[in-house]
Amino acid sequence: MASLPPEPILPLADPRRDGAPAPAALVAQWDALHACAATLGKLAQIGPEAAPPAFGRLVQSARPWQLTLAAQGLEDITAMLAAGLAALDTLTARGQATAAPALALWREFHAARAGVLAALDVPAAA
Repeated sequence: MASLPPEPILPLADPRRDGAPAPAALVAQWDALHACAATLGKLAQIGPEAAPPAFGRLVQSARPWQLTLAAQGLEDITAMLAAGLAALDTLTARGQATAAPALALWREFHAARAGVLAALDVPAAA
């Protein structure tokens, strides 16, 4: 893993102008993901989370490259959850148990979410 943030190796163009997502859009996507995750938690037969991590605070203080990484991560998680929930719906329609596969998907969601949070929570360069 690199010890320096990617700013020294990025092109000099302004990443926000080149398509870095708006923080408000990322927060809205984060909230939508957690609504899907609540459905997944029910299928996995686990209790709801007390509160999701403080994503809004991290997004507001993030650098452009972090916003880009977070957007990519959220898109990946959205795709993973959409496919997984569709598969779980198929199991439900067949009358099959969903707890074990839903729990596996729940763990994948949490691991991916931790990656997005880690990308946003990089300390400032000295």
